[in-house]
Amino acid sequence: MTSHRYRSHTCGELTAQNAGQTVRLSGWAHRIRDHGGLLFIDLRDHYGLTQIVVDPDSPAFAAVEHVRSEWVIRIDGEVKLRDAAAVNPNLPTGAIEVFIREIEILSAARELPLPVFGDQEYPEDVRLKYRFVDLRREKLHANIVKRTKVIAAMRNGMTEQGFAEYSTPILTASSPEGARDFLVPSRIHPGKFFALPQAPQQYKQLLMVAGFDRYFQIAPCFRDEDPRADRLPGEFYQLDMEMSFVTQEDVWNTMTPVITSIFEQFADGKKVNKEWPRIPYDTAIRKYGSDKPDLRNPIEMQAVTEHFAGSGFKVFAGQIEADAKVEVWAIPAKNKAGAEPIGRAFCDRMNAWAQGEGQPGLGYIFFKDGQGSGPIAKNIGEERTAALKAQLGLDDGDAVFFVCGRPEKFYKFAGEARTKAGTDIGVIDTERFALCWIVDFPFYEWDEEEKRVDFAHNPFSMPQGGIDALNSQDPLTIKAYQYDAVCNGYEIASGSIRNQLPETMVRAFELTGKSRDEVEEQFGGLYRAFQYGAPPHGGAAFGVDRIVMLICGVQNLREITAFPMNQQAEDLLMGAPSPAAPKQLRELSIRLNVQDK
Repeated sequence: MTSHRYRSHTCGELTAQNAGQTVRLSGWAHRIRDHGGLLFIDLRDHYGLTQIVVDPDSPAFAAVEHVRSEWVIRIDGEVKLRDAAAVNPNLPTGAIEVFIREIEILSAARELPLPVFGDQEYPEDVRLKYRFVDLRREKLHANIVKRTKVIAAMRNGMTEQGFAEYSTPILTASSPEGARDFLVPSRIHPGKFFALPQAPQQYKQLLMVAGFDRYFQIAPCFRDEDPRADRLPGEFYQLDMEMSFVTQEDVWNTMTPVITSIFEQFADGKKVNKEWPRIPYDTAIRKYGSDKPDLRNPIEMQAVTEHFAGSGFKVFAGQIEADAKVEVWAIPAKNKAGAEPIGRAFCDRMNAWAQGEGQPGLGYIFFKDGQGSGPIAKNIGEERTAALKAQLGLDDGDAVFFVCGRPEKFYKFAGEARTKAGTDIGVIDTERFALCWIVDFPFYEWDEEEKRVDFAHNPFSMPQGGIDALNSQDPLTIKAYQYDAVCNGYEIASGSIRNQLPETMVRAFELTGKSRDEVEEQFGGLYRAFQYGAPPHGGAAFGVDRIVMLICGVQNLREITAFPMNQQAEDLLMGAPSPAAPKQLRELSIRLNVQDK
Protein backbone atom coordinates (compact mmCIF):
# COMPACT_ATOMS: atom_id res chain seq x y z
CA MET A 1 0.00 0.00 0.00
CA THR A 2 1.32 3.43 -0.90
CA SER A 3 2.07 6.03 1.69
CA HIS A 4 1.01 8.79 -0.73
CA ARG A 5 -1.79 10.94 0.67
CA TYR A 6 -4.07 10.63 -2.37
CA ARG A 7 -3.12 7.87 -4.78
CA SER A 8 -0.94 4.91 -5.56
CA HIS A 9 -2.18 4.75 -9.16
CA THR A 10 -4.16 6.91 -11.57
CA CYS A 11 -7.67 5.97 -12.72
CA GLY A 12 -6.36 4.90 -16.13
CA GLU A 13 -3.54 2.67 -14.95
CA LEU A 14 -4.77 -0.56 -13.35
CA THR A 15 -4.83 -3.79 -15.39
CA ALA A 16 -5.24 -7.51 -14.76
CA GLN A 17 -1.62 -7.59 -13.58
CA ASN A 18 -2.64 -5.53 -10.53
CA ALA A 19 -5.21 -8.11 -9.37
CA GLY A 20 -4.87 -8.84 -5.67
CA GLN A 21 -3.13 -5.54 -4.85
CA THR A 22 -4.42 -2.98 -2.37
CA VAL A 23 -4.46 0.44 -4.05
CA ARG A 24 -5.42 4.04 -3.38
CA LEU A 25 -7.25 6.10 -6.04
CA SER A 26 -8.58 9.66 -6.06
CA GLY A 27 -10.90 11.32 -8.58
CA TRP A 28 -14.40 12.44 -9.46
CA ALA A 29 -17.49 10.23 -9.15
CA HIS A 30 -18.32 10.13 -12.86
CA ARG A 31 -21.30 7.78 -12.76
CA ILE A 32 -23.02 6.03 -9.86
CA ARG A 33 -25.11 2.86 -10.28
CA ASP A 34 -27.06 0.82 -7.75
CA HIS A 35 -27.27 -2.85 -8.72
CA GLY A 36 -29.44 -4.38 -6.01
CA GLY A 37 -27.25 -3.93 -3.01
CA LEU A 38 -23.94 -3.49 -4.87
CA LEU A 39 -22.98 0.12 -5.52
CA PHE A 40 -20.77 0.87 -8.58
CA ILE A 41 -18.94 4.14 -9.13
CA ASP A 42 -16.95 5.00 -12.26
CA LEU A 43 -14.10 6.98 -10.74
CA ARG A 44 -12.55 9.47 -13.18
CA ASP A 45 -9.38 11.50 -13.26
CA HIS A 46 -7.37 13.11 -16.09
CA TYR A 47 -5.98 9.71 -17.10
CA GLY A 48 -9.11 7.58 -17.35
CA LEU A 49 -11.88 5.65 -15.55
CA THR A 50 -11.78 2.83 -13.02
CA GLN A 51 -14.88 0.95 -11.90
CA ILE A 52 -15.05 0.75 -8.12
CA VAL A 53 -17.49 -1.44 -6.21
CA VAL A 54 -18.79 -1.50 -2.65
CA ASP A 55 -20.94 -4.22 -1.10
CA PRO A 56 -23.06 -3.96 2.07
CA ASP A 57 -20.39 -5.83 4.04
CA SER A 58 -17.84 -3.05 3.48
CA PRO A 59 -17.31 -0.60 6.33
CA ALA A 60 -17.36 2.13 3.65
CA PHE A 61 -20.87 1.25 2.35
CA ALA A 62 -22.80 3.84 4.37
CA ALA A 63 -20.43 6.65 3.31
CA VAL A 64 -20.51 5.60 -0.37
CA GLU A 65 -24.33 5.78 -0.36
CA HIS A 66 -24.06 9.54 0.20
CA VAL A 67 -21.73 10.16 -2.76
CA ARG A 68 -23.22 12.06 -5.70
CA SER A 69 -22.03 12.90 -9.23
CA GLU A 70 -18.78 14.90 -9.42
CA TRP A 71 -17.91 14.56 -5.74
CA VAL A 72 -14.16 14.23 -5.32
CA ILE A 73 -13.28 11.13 -3.30
CA ARG A 74 -10.29 9.09 -2.20
CA ILE A 75 -10.73 5.34 -1.92
CA ASP A 76 -8.59 2.45 -0.68
CA GLY A 77 -9.48 -0.99 -1.92
CA GLU A 78 -8.54 -4.32 -3.43
CA VAL A 79 -8.10 -4.86 -7.19
CA LYS A 80 -10.12 -7.86 -8.45
CA LEU A 81 -10.58 -9.37 -11.90
CA ARG A 82 -14.01 -8.79 -13.40
CA ASP A 83 -16.16 -11.75 -14.37
CA ALA A 84 -15.58 -12.64 -18.03
CA ALA A 85 -19.04 -11.35 -19.01
CA ALA A 86 -18.39 -8.02 -17.29
CA VAL A 87 -15.03 -7.23 -18.97
CA ASN A 88 -15.12 -3.94 -20.93
CA PRO A 89 -12.64 -4.23 -23.84
CA ASN A 90 -13.11 -0.54 -24.73
CA LEU A 91 -11.66 0.62 -21.40
CA PRO A 92 -7.93 0.28 -20.54
CA THR A 93 -9.00 -0.65 -16.99
CA GLY A 94 -11.90 -2.78 -18.25
CA ALA A 95 -10.48 -6.10 -16.98
CA ILE A 96 -10.57 -5.12 -13.30
CA GLU A 97 -12.61 -3.40 -10.61
CA VAL A 98 -11.64 -2.14 -7.17
CA PHE A 99 -13.58 -3.21 -4.07
CA ILE A 100 -13.69 -0.32 -1.61
CA ARG A 101 -12.51 -0.84 1.92
CA GLU A 102 -12.15 2.83 2.92
CA ILE A 103 -13.45 6.12 1.48
CA GLU A 104 -12.72 9.80 2.18
CA ILE A 105 -14.82 12.65 0.81
CA LEU A 106 -12.32 15.23 -0.40
CA SER A 107 -14.85 17.69 -1.84
CA ALA A 108 -18.63 17.58 -2.25
CA ALA A 109 -20.28 19.09 -5.34
CA ARG A 110 -23.49 21.10 -5.49
CA GLU A 111 -26.19 20.17 -7.99
CA LEU A 112 -24.50 20.35 -11.37
CA PRO A 113 -25.30 23.22 -13.82
CA LEU A 114 -24.71 20.78 -16.70
CA PRO A 115 -24.12 17.02 -16.89
CA VAL A 116 -20.56 15.73 -17.25
CA PHE A 117 -21.54 12.15 -18.11
CA GLY A 118 -22.86 11.64 -21.65
CA ASP A 119 -21.49 14.62 -23.64
CA GLN A 120 -24.95 15.73 -24.76
CA GLU A 121 -25.63 19.17 -26.27
CA TYR A 122 -26.14 21.95 -23.74
CA PRO A 123 -26.73 25.73 -24.00
CA GLU A 124 -23.51 27.57 -24.75
CA ASP A 125 -23.97 30.30 -22.13
CA VAL A 126 -24.17 27.66 -19.38
CA ARG A 127 -21.18 25.75 -20.81
CA LEU A 128 -19.01 28.88 -20.88
CA LYS A 129 -20.08 30.23 -17.46
CA TYR A 130 -19.29 26.86 -15.88
CA ARG A 131 -16.41 26.02 -18.19
CA PHE A 132 -14.49 24.27 -15.38
CA VAL A 133 -17.31 21.67 -15.31
CA ASP A 134 -17.71 21.62 -19.10
CA LEU A 135 -14.00 20.84 -19.47
CA ARG A 136 -14.50 17.61 -17.49
CA ARG A 137 -16.65 16.23 -20.33
CA GLU A 138 -14.93 13.48 -22.26
CA LYS A 139 -14.80 14.89 -25.81
CA LEU A 140 -13.89 18.44 -24.84
CA HIS A 141 -11.29 17.23 -22.32
CA ALA A 142 -9.75 14.99 -25.01
CA ASN A 143 -9.73 17.87 -27.54
CA ILE A 144 -7.81 20.13 -25.14
CA VAL A 145 -5.30 17.34 -24.45
CA LYS A 146 -4.92 16.74 -28.19
CA ARG A 147 -4.34 20.47 -28.70
CA THR A 148 -1.35 20.37 -26.32
CA LYS A 149 0.05 17.36 -28.19
CA VAL A 150 -0.37 19.09 -31.58
CA ILE A 151 1.50 22.16 -30.28
CA ALA A 152 4.27 19.93 -28.89
CA ALA A 153 4.52 18.23 -32.31
CA MET A 154 4.76 21.66 -33.98
CA ARG A 155 7.63 22.63 -31.68
CA ASN A 156 9.42 19.34 -32.35
CA GLY A 157 8.95 19.63 -36.11
CA MET A 158 10.26 23.19 -36.23
CA THR A 159 13.25 22.40 -34.01
CA GLU A 160 14.16 19.45 -36.25
CA GLN A 161 14.15 21.85 -39.23
CA GLY A 162 16.71 24.08 -37.50
CA PHE A 163 14.33 26.77 -36.18
CA ALA A 164 14.71 28.35 -32.73
CA GLU A 165 11.81 29.75 -30.70
CA TYR A 166 12.12 33.46 -29.88
CA SER A 167 9.59 35.42 -27.84
CA THR A 168 8.36 38.79 -29.08
CA PRO A 169 6.68 41.60 -27.07
CA ILE A 170 3.02 41.55 -26.06
CA LEU A 171 2.90 45.31 -25.41
CA THR A 172 3.72 46.99 -28.70
CA ALA A 173 2.79 49.89 -30.99
CA SER A 174 -0.57 50.21 -32.69
CA SER A 175 -0.56 49.30 -36.39
CA PRO A 176 -2.67 51.21 -38.90
CA GLU A 177 -2.96 48.16 -41.16
CA GLY A 178 -5.11 45.05 -40.72
CA ALA A 179 -7.79 44.51 -38.09
CA ARG A 180 -8.71 46.71 -35.13
CA ASP A 181 -6.17 46.77 -32.28
CA PHE A 182 -6.77 46.17 -28.60
CA LEU A 183 -5.35 49.27 -26.91
CA VAL A 184 -3.71 49.30 -23.47
CA PRO A 185 -3.45 52.71 -21.74
CA SER A 186 -0.07 53.68 -20.30
CA ARG A 187 -0.13 54.98 -16.71
CA ILE A 188 3.45 56.27 -16.90
CA HIS A 189 2.81 58.10 -20.19
CA PRO A 190 -0.64 59.71 -19.78
CA GLY A 191 -2.69 59.87 -22.96
CA LYS A 192 -0.55 57.27 -24.74
CA PHE A 193 -1.41 53.67 -25.50
CA PHE A 194 0.25 50.37 -26.18
CA ALA A 195 -1.43 47.85 -28.48
CA LEU A 196 -1.61 44.09 -28.14
CA PRO A 197 0.00 42.54 -31.25
CA GLN A 198 -2.28 41.44 -34.09
CA ALA A 199 0.69 39.25 -35.06
CA PRO A 200 4.46 39.42 -34.45
CA GLN A 201 4.95 40.41 -38.12
CA GLN A 202 7.33 43.33 -37.75
CA TYR A 203 9.25 41.80 -34.85
CA LYS A 204 9.93 38.56 -36.70
CA GLN A 205 11.18 40.52 -39.71
CA LEU A 206 13.42 42.54 -37.40
CA LEU A 207 14.82 39.26 -36.04
CA MET A 208 15.83 38.35 -39.60
CA VAL A 209 17.49 41.76 -40.03
CA ALA A 210 19.28 41.05 -36.75
CA GLY A 211 20.72 37.84 -38.24
CA PHE A 212 18.85 35.06 -36.40
CA ASP A 213 18.07 33.23 -39.70
CA ARG A 214 15.30 30.79 -38.61
CA TYR A 215 12.64 31.94 -36.12
CA PHE A 216 9.43 30.37 -34.91
CA GLN A 217 7.01 30.99 -32.07
CA ILE A 218 3.65 29.67 -30.86
CA ALA A 219 2.47 33.26 -30.80
CA PRO A 220 -0.63 34.74 -29.16
CA CYS A 221 -2.33 37.28 -31.45
CA PHE A 222 -5.00 39.81 -30.51
CA ARG A 223 -7.58 41.33 -32.83
CA ASP A 224 -10.67 43.28 -31.84
CA GLU A 225 -12.84 41.59 -34.45
CA ASP A 226 -16.41 40.39 -34.54
CA PRO A 227 -16.63 36.68 -33.67
CA ARG A 228 -16.93 33.94 -36.30
CA ALA A 229 -17.10 30.15 -35.97
CA ASP A 230 -13.64 29.75 -37.52
CA ARG A 231 -12.03 32.72 -35.72
CA LEU A 232 -12.19 33.33 -31.99
CA PRO A 233 -12.97 36.83 -30.72
CA GLY A 234 -10.12 38.53 -28.95
CA GLU A 235 -7.19 36.16 -29.13
CA PHE A 236 -5.87 33.20 -31.06
CA TYR A 237 -2.57 31.39 -31.51
CA GLN A 238 -0.43 30.86 -34.56
CA LEU A 239 2.69 28.90 -35.44
CA ASP A 240 4.64 31.93 -36.60
CA MET A 241 7.82 31.38 -38.63
CA GLU A 242 10.37 33.33 -40.68
CA MET A 243 13.51 32.37 -42.65
CA SER A 244 16.37 34.36 -44.19
CA PHE A 245 17.94 33.99 -47.64
CA VAL A 246 14.97 32.05 -49.03
CA THR A 247 12.66 31.98 -52.02
CA GLN A 248 9.00 31.11 -51.61
CA GLU A 249 9.81 27.57 -52.81
CA ASP A 250 12.16 27.22 -49.83
CA VAL A 251 9.35 28.18 -47.44
CA TRP A 252 6.97 25.67 -49.08
CA ASN A 253 9.56 22.88 -49.14
CA THR A 254 10.40 23.49 -45.47
CA MET A 255 6.88 23.78 -44.07
CA THR A 256 5.05 21.18 -46.19
CA PRO A 257 6.68 18.19 -44.43
CA VAL A 258 6.32 19.80 -40.98
CA ILE A 259 2.57 20.39 -41.30
CA THR A 260 1.98 17.13 -43.21
CA SER A 261 3.67 15.24 -40.38
CA ILE A 262 1.44 16.91 -37.79
CA PHE A 263 -1.72 15.91 -39.66
CA GLU A 264 -0.34 12.37 -40.13
CA GLN A 265 0.41 12.00 -36.42
CA PHE A 266 -3.17 12.84 -35.48
CA ALA A 267 -5.06 11.72 -38.61
CA ASP A 268 -6.67 8.76 -36.85
CA GLY A 269 -6.90 6.72 -40.04
CA LYS A 270 -7.63 9.59 -42.44
CA LYS A 271 -5.44 10.00 -45.52
CA VAL A 272 -3.03 12.95 -45.76
CA ASN A 273 -1.35 14.02 -49.02
CA LYS A 274 2.43 14.43 -48.68
CA GLU A 275 2.77 16.50 -51.89
CA TRP A 276 0.74 19.71 -51.78
CA PRO A 277 -0.45 21.03 -55.13
CA ARG A 278 0.52 24.67 -55.77
CA ILE A 279 -2.52 26.35 -57.27
CA PRO A 280 -2.34 29.92 -58.59
CA TYR A 281 -4.97 32.21 -57.05
CA ASP A 282 -6.58 32.93 -60.44
CA THR A 283 -6.87 29.20 -61.18
CA ALA A 284 -8.39 28.51 -57.76
CA ILE A 285 -11.04 31.17 -58.30
CA ARG A 286 -11.98 29.80 -61.74
CA LYS A 287 -11.92 26.11 -60.80
CA TYR A 288 -13.32 26.24 -57.27
CA GLY A 289 -14.84 29.70 -56.79
CA SER A 290 -12.67 30.22 -53.72
CA ASP A 291 -9.10 30.96 -52.66
CA LYS A 292 -9.52 28.32 -49.93
CA PRO A 293 -10.88 25.38 -51.90
CA ASP A 294 -11.97 22.08 -50.39
CA LEU A 295 -10.04 19.66 -52.62
CA ARG A 296 -11.88 16.67 -51.14
CA ASN A 297 -14.67 17.76 -53.49
CA PRO A 298 -13.78 16.47 -57.00
CA ILE A 299 -16.01 19.03 -58.79
CA GLU A 300 -14.01 21.49 -60.90
CA MET A 301 -15.77 24.35 -62.67
CA GLN A 302 -15.08 25.23 -66.29
CA ALA A 303 -15.85 28.19 -68.54
CA VAL A 304 -18.42 27.21 -71.20
CA THR A 305 -19.26 30.67 -72.59
CA GLU A 306 -18.77 29.64 -76.24
CA HIS A 307 -21.59 27.07 -76.04
CA PHE A 308 -24.09 29.78 -75.04
CA ALA A 309 -22.91 32.68 -77.24
CA GLY A 310 -25.48 33.13 -79.99
CA SER A 311 -27.57 30.24 -78.64
CA GLY A 312 -31.32 29.97 -78.22
CA PHE A 313 -31.00 30.43 -74.46
CA LYS A 314 -31.54 34.20 -74.59
CA VAL A 315 -31.08 34.78 -70.84
CA PHE A 316 -27.35 33.95 -71.22
CA ALA A 317 -26.84 34.78 -74.89
CA GLY A 318 -28.17 38.33 -74.42
CA GLN A 319 -25.75 39.03 -71.53
CA ILE A 320 -22.78 37.64 -73.50
CA GLU A 321 -23.62 39.85 -76.48
CA ALA A 322 -24.10 42.99 -74.36
CA ASP A 323 -20.90 42.71 -72.30
CA ALA A 324 -17.60 41.22 -73.47
CA LYS A 325 -16.62 40.49 -69.85
CA VAL A 326 -19.60 38.20 -69.23
CA GLU A 327 -18.82 34.49 -68.92
CA VAL A 328 -20.80 31.31 -68.30
CA TRP A 329 -19.31 28.81 -65.86
CA ALA A 330 -20.37 25.20 -65.58
CA ILE A 331 -20.48 23.28 -62.29
CA PRO A 332 -20.43 19.63 -63.40
CA ALA A 333 -22.09 17.29 -60.89
CA LYS A 334 -20.63 13.89 -61.77
CA ASN A 335 -22.53 11.25 -59.84
CA LYS A 336 -21.09 8.45 -57.71
CA ALA A 337 -20.86 5.06 -59.43
CA GLY A 338 -23.98 2.99 -58.83
CA ALA A 339 -25.88 5.88 -57.23
CA GLU A 340 -29.43 6.93 -58.12
CA PRO A 341 -29.29 9.17 -61.23
CA ILE A 342 -29.42 12.93 -60.65
CA GLY A 343 -32.83 13.97 -61.90
CA ARG A 344 -35.13 16.95 -62.12
CA ALA A 345 -36.06 16.84 -58.42
CA PHE A 346 -32.43 17.24 -57.33
CA CYS A 347 -31.86 20.03 -59.88
CA ASP A 348 -34.99 21.85 -58.72
CA ARG A 349 -33.76 21.66 -55.11
CA MET A 350 -30.46 23.23 -56.19
CA ASN A 351 -32.39 25.96 -58.03
CA ALA A 352 -34.53 26.65 -54.94
CA TRP A 353 -31.39 26.77 -52.78
CA ALA A 354 -29.85 29.37 -55.15
CA GLN A 355 -32.98 31.52 -54.89
CA GLY A 356 -32.72 31.27 -51.11
CA GLU A 357 -29.19 32.65 -51.47
CA GLY A 358 -30.57 35.75 -53.21
CA GLN A 359 -29.83 34.57 -56.77
CA PRO A 360 -32.35 34.55 -59.63
CA GLY A 361 -31.85 30.78 -59.87
CA LEU A 362 -29.43 28.11 -61.05
CA GLY A 363 -29.81 26.83 -64.62
CA TYR A 364 -29.18 23.12 -65.20
CA ILE A 365 -29.08 20.20 -67.59
CA PHE A 366 -29.36 16.57 -66.43
CA PHE A 367 -28.55 13.59 -68.61
CA LYS A 368 -30.52 10.40 -69.14
CA ASP A 369 -30.94 7.97 -72.03
CA GLY A 370 -28.04 9.66 -73.82
CA GLN A 371 -29.87 13.01 -73.93
CA GLY A 372 -29.75 16.28 -72.03
CA SER A 373 -32.99 17.27 -70.25
CA GLY A 374 -34.33 20.51 -68.83
CA PRO A 375 -35.24 23.96 -70.23
CA ILE A 376 -31.64 24.95 -71.08
CA ALA A 377 -31.05 21.79 -73.13
CA LYS A 378 -34.22 22.49 -75.11
CA ASN A 379 -33.21 26.09 -75.79
CA ILE A 380 -29.62 25.49 -76.91
CA GLY A 381 -30.36 22.32 -78.90
CA GLU A 382 -28.85 18.85 -79.12
CA GLU A 383 -25.54 19.82 -80.75
CA ARG A 384 -24.53 22.39 -78.11
CA THR A 385 -25.79 20.12 -75.32
CA ALA A 386 -23.65 17.25 -76.67
CA ALA A 387 -20.62 19.57 -76.88
CA LEU A 388 -21.12 20.60 -73.24
CA LYS A 389 -21.45 16.96 -72.19
CA ALA A 390 -18.23 16.05 -74.04
CA GLN A 391 -16.24 19.02 -72.65
CA LEU A 392 -17.29 18.27 -69.06
CA GLY A 393 -16.92 14.47 -69.32
CA LEU A 394 -20.49 13.78 -68.19
CA ASP A 395 -22.60 10.62 -68.57
CA ASP A 396 -26.14 9.48 -67.98
CA GLY A 397 -27.08 10.07 -64.34
CA ASP A 398 -24.93 13.23 -64.13
CA ALA A 399 -25.98 16.90 -64.20
CA VAL A 400 -24.45 20.30 -64.75
CA PHE A 401 -25.37 23.68 -63.27
CA PHE A 402 -24.63 27.09 -64.79
CA VAL A 403 -23.89 30.63 -63.59
CA CYS A 404 -23.64 33.64 -65.89
CA GLY A 405 -22.30 37.18 -65.49
CA ARG A 406 -19.04 38.93 -64.75
CA PRO A 407 -16.90 36.39 -62.87
CA GLU A 408 -15.78 38.86 -60.20
CA LYS A 409 -19.44 39.28 -59.22
CA PHE A 410 -20.52 35.62 -59.22
CA TYR A 411 -17.45 33.49 -58.42
CA LYS A 412 -18.19 33.27 -54.67
CA PHE A 413 -21.72 32.06 -55.31
CA ALA A 414 -20.42 29.60 -57.92
CA GLY A 415 -18.00 28.24 -55.31
CA GLU A 416 -20.84 27.84 -52.81
CA ALA A 417 -22.91 26.03 -55.47
CA ARG A 418 -19.95 23.69 -56.09
CA THR A 419 -19.79 22.92 -52.36
CA LYS A 420 -23.57 22.43 -52.14
CA ALA A 421 -23.64 20.08 -55.13
CA GLY A 422 -20.65 18.05 -53.92
CA THR A 423 -22.12 17.74 -50.42
CA ASP A 424 -25.62 16.78 -51.55
CA ILE A 425 -24.43 14.23 -54.12
CA GLY A 426 -22.11 12.78 -51.46
CA VAL A 427 -18.87 12.91 -53.47
CA ILE A 428 -16.78 14.72 -50.83
CA ASP A 429 -14.22 12.32 -49.34
CA THR A 430 -14.57 13.00 -45.62
CA GLU A 431 -11.85 10.49 -44.74
CA ARG A 432 -8.89 12.63 -45.75
CA PHE A 433 -7.10 15.90 -45.20
CA ALA A 434 -6.56 17.63 -48.56
CA LEU A 435 -3.74 20.18 -48.23
CA CYS A 436 -2.50 22.64 -50.85
CA TRP A 437 -0.74 25.96 -51.37
CA ILE A 438 -2.61 28.82 -53.06
CA VAL A 439 0.05 31.01 -54.71
CA ASP A 440 0.46 34.17 -56.81
CA PHE A 441 -2.08 36.33 -54.97
CA PRO A 442 -2.89 39.78 -56.36
CA PHE A 443 -0.81 42.43 -54.61
CA TYR A 444 -3.54 45.08 -54.76
CA GLU A 445 -7.32 45.25 -54.96
CA TRP A 446 -9.77 48.06 -55.64
CA ASP A 447 -11.46 49.48 -52.52
CA GLU A 448 -14.88 50.54 -53.79
CA GLU A 449 -15.76 52.41 -50.60
CA GLU A 450 -12.56 54.47 -50.51
CA LYS A 451 -12.30 54.62 -54.33
CA ARG A 452 -8.62 53.73 -54.25
CA VAL A 453 -6.14 50.89 -54.63
CA ASP A 454 -5.42 49.00 -51.40
CA PHE A 455 -3.36 45.97 -50.41
CA ALA A 456 -5.20 42.74 -51.14
CA HIS A 457 -3.34 40.71 -48.54
CA ASN A 458 -0.13 41.58 -46.67
CA PRO A 459 1.38 45.05 -47.18
CA PHE A 460 4.88 43.77 -46.28
CA SER A 461 5.05 41.34 -49.25
CA MET A 462 7.45 41.64 -52.17
CA PRO A 463 5.66 42.40 -55.45
CA GLN A 464 6.55 40.12 -58.34
CA GLY A 465 8.69 42.29 -60.61
CA GLY A 466 9.88 44.47 -57.72
CA ILE A 467 9.97 48.24 -57.98
CA ASP A 468 9.88 48.10 -61.81
CA ALA A 469 6.43 46.51 -61.66
CA LEU A 470 5.27 49.14 -59.16
CA ASN A 471 6.49 51.92 -61.47
CA SER A 472 5.26 50.59 -64.80
CA GLN A 473 2.36 48.12 -64.35
CA ASP A 474 -1.34 48.66 -63.69
CA PRO A 475 -1.36 48.01 -59.90
CA LEU A 476 -4.35 45.67 -60.18
CA THR A 477 -2.35 43.33 -62.47
CA ILE A 478 0.64 42.98 -60.10
CA LYS A 479 1.03 39.63 -58.36
CA ALA A 480 2.84 39.17 -55.03
CA TYR A 481 5.18 36.54 -53.69
CA GLN A 482 2.34 35.66 -51.39
CA TYR A 483 0.71 32.35 -50.53
CA ASP A 484 -1.82 30.62 -48.30
CA ALA A 485 -1.94 27.05 -47.04
CA VAL A 486 -5.41 25.50 -47.27
CA CYS A 487 -6.92 22.33 -45.81
CA ASN A 488 -10.44 21.02 -46.46
CA GLY A 489 -11.84 24.45 -47.32
CA TYR A 490 -10.11 26.35 -44.48
CA GLU A 491 -7.20 28.75 -44.77
CA ILE A 492 -4.69 27.38 -42.25
CA ALA A 493 -1.75 29.67 -43.06
CA SER A 494 -0.80 32.86 -44.80
CA GLY A 495 2.66 34.02 -45.75
CA SER A 496 4.93 35.76 -48.20
CA ILE A 497 8.43 36.70 -49.23
CA ARG A 498 8.88 40.10 -47.61
CA ASN A 499 9.65 43.42 -49.22
CA GLN A 500 12.98 44.22 -47.53
CA LEU A 501 14.07 47.08 -49.84
CA PRO A 502 13.23 50.52 -48.35
CA GLU A 503 12.48 52.25 -51.66
CA THR A 504 10.30 49.38 -52.89
CA MET A 505 8.44 49.43 -49.57
CA VAL A 506 7.78 53.18 -49.82
CA ARG A 507 6.61 52.89 -53.44
CA ALA A 508 4.26 50.01 -52.58
CA PHE A 509 2.56 52.15 -49.93
CA GLU A 510 2.54 55.27 -52.15
CA LEU A 511 0.26 53.45 -54.61
CA THR A 512 -2.29 53.10 -51.78
CA GLY A 513 -2.14 56.82 -51.03
CA LYS A 514 0.42 56.93 -48.21
CA SER A 515 3.32 59.38 -48.35
CA ARG A 516 6.96 58.57 -47.60
CA ASP A 517 6.63 60.51 -44.33
CA GLU A 518 3.60 58.43 -43.30
CA VAL A 519 5.43 55.18 -44.05
CA GLU A 520 8.45 56.31 -42.04
CA GLU A 521 6.22 57.38 -39.16
CA GLN A 522 3.89 54.35 -39.08
CA PHE A 523 6.44 51.62 -39.84
CA GLY A 524 9.51 53.40 -38.54
CA GLY A 525 11.14 50.39 -36.88
CA LEU A 526 10.98 48.25 -39.99
CA TYR A 527 11.76 51.07 -42.42
CA ARG A 528 14.79 52.12 -40.36
CA ALA A 529 16.01 48.52 -40.08
CA PHE A 530 15.92 48.08 -43.85
CA GLN A 531 18.47 50.91 -44.20
CA TYR A 532 21.11 48.80 -42.44
CA GLY A 533 21.43 45.61 -44.47
CA ALA A 534 18.31 43.46 -44.56
CA PRO A 535 18.57 39.89 -45.93
CA PRO A 536 15.92 38.58 -48.33
CA HIS A 537 13.46 36.80 -46.04
CA GLY A 538 10.03 35.25 -45.93
CA GLY A 539 7.76 33.18 -43.78
CA ALA A 540 4.22 32.32 -42.81
CA ALA A 541 1.85 31.99 -39.88
CA PHE A 542 -0.13 28.77 -39.41
CA GLY A 543 -3.36 28.97 -37.41
CA VAL A 544 -2.92 26.65 -34.44
CA ASP A 545 -6.61 26.83 -33.52
CA ARG A 546 -7.84 26.00 -37.03
CA ILE A 547 -5.40 23.10 -37.44
CA VAL A 548 -6.51 21.61 -34.12
CA MET A 549 -10.17 22.16 -35.08
CA LEU A 550 -9.64 20.19 -38.32
CA ILE A 551 -7.72 17.41 -36.56
CA CYS A 552 -10.42 17.07 -33.88
CA GLY A 553 -13.17 17.06 -36.52
CA VAL A 554 -15.24 19.84 -34.92
CA GLN A 555 -16.95 22.82 -36.55
CA ASN A 556 -16.33 25.45 -33.89
CA LEU A 557 -13.14 26.76 -32.33
CA ARG A 558 -14.79 26.85 -28.90
CA GLU A 559 -14.62 23.03 -28.93
CA ILE A 560 -10.80 23.07 -28.93
CA THR A 561 -10.13 26.12 -26.72
CA ALA A 562 -10.00 25.85 -22.94
CA PHE A 563 -11.49 29.23 -21.99
CA PRO A 564 -13.11 30.91 -25.02
CA MET A 565 -15.33 33.97 -25.14
CA ASN A 566 -18.93 33.81 -26.34
CA GLN A 567 -20.31 35.19 -29.62
CA GLN A 568 -20.61 38.65 -28.04
CA ALA A 569 -16.86 38.61 -27.18
CA GLU A 570 -17.52 38.21 -23.44
CA ASP A 571 -15.77 35.91 -20.98
CA LEU A 572 -18.77 34.60 -19.01
CA LEU A 573 -16.56 32.66 -16.58
CA MET A 574 -14.44 35.60 -15.40
CA GLY A 575 -16.99 38.32 -16.17
CA ALA A 576 -14.80 40.18 -18.66
CA PRO A 577 -14.83 42.82 -19.99
CA SER A 578 -15.84 44.63 -16.80
CA PRO A 579 -15.99 48.28 -15.70
CA ALA A 580 -12.82 49.85 -14.32
CA ALA A 581 -12.88 51.45 -10.87
CA PRO A 582 -12.80 55.29 -10.82
CA LYS A 583 -9.38 55.14 -9.07
CA GLN A 584 -7.96 53.00 -11.91
CA LEU A 585 -9.28 55.44 -14.54
CA ARG A 586 -7.81 58.42 -12.69
CA GLU A 587 -4.39 56.75 -12.55
CA LEU A 588 -4.59 56.21 -16.30
CA SER A 589 -5.77 59.80 -16.99
CA ILE A 590 -8.89 58.42 -18.69
CA ARG A 591 -12.41 59.88 -18.59
CA LEU A 592 -15.21 57.74 -20.05
CA ASN A 593 -17.64 59.03 -22.65
CA VAL A 594 -19.75 55.95 -23.34
CA GLN A 595 -22.20 56.42 -26.22
CA ASP A 596 -25.60 54.71 -26.15
CA LYS A 597 -25.78 52.15 -28.98
